[in-house]
Amino acid sequence: MSNTPHELAAEFPEFADKMSALKQSDAHFAKLADTYHEVNRQVHRAETNVEPMEQLAEDQLRKQRAALKDEIYNILKA
Repeated sequence: MSNTPHELAAEFPEFADKMSALKQSDAHFAKLADTYHEVNRQVHRAETNVEPMEQLAEDQLRKQRAALKDEIYNILKA
């Protein structure tokens, strides 16, 4: 299991400028990015045993992170 933090800037480096602009101009995108960041932080803390949690809860957070990432990507590529 990877404990690499999956920050949006690292996931989509080709969209760094667009993400920055959208965070300022699009409230929905900003909320998605903030939610992604929070869920990603929770997953990373669980992976590194800073805040251990049951595997099912961690798996659910991973699925939520993936869904948020997909939605963010769809906005970025539009």
